[in-house]
Amino acid sequence: QVQLVESGGGLVQTGGSLRLSCAASGRTLDVYAIGWFRQAPGKGRESVGCIQSSRDATYYQDAVKGRFTISRDRARNTVYLQLNSLKPEDTAVYYCTTVHFKPRCTAIGSWGQGTQVTVAS
Repeated sequence: QVQLVESGGGLVQTGGSLRLSCAASGRTLDVYAIGWFRQAPGKGRESVGCIQSSRDATYYQDAVKGRFTISRDRARNTVYLQLNSLKPEDTAVYYCTTVHFKPRCTAIGSWGQGTQVTVAS
């Protein structure tokens, strides 16, 4: 099972941007579909979106569509989540894990520590 580490979170103002990274060591991410999830205080974990393993097709939940972008850098063995036009309701701990691309980014891997994103109003 591949181990993933999230990084890049922080405190940002409403409307700001962040780029989160999901890196693996020891194994290539190329063969995995990778999903991003988030958990806000007092709420359950929800899917943000995911990227396919082969053609790099992506899927996003409606709340982030047009604002967030998932991409893959094969040379760096890293998957990114670009967060733009951030809103206070985007405040959460963000996680990445391996997924089944269909249906709708079903998580199948383990969870790491995540990275905190806080959007100030």
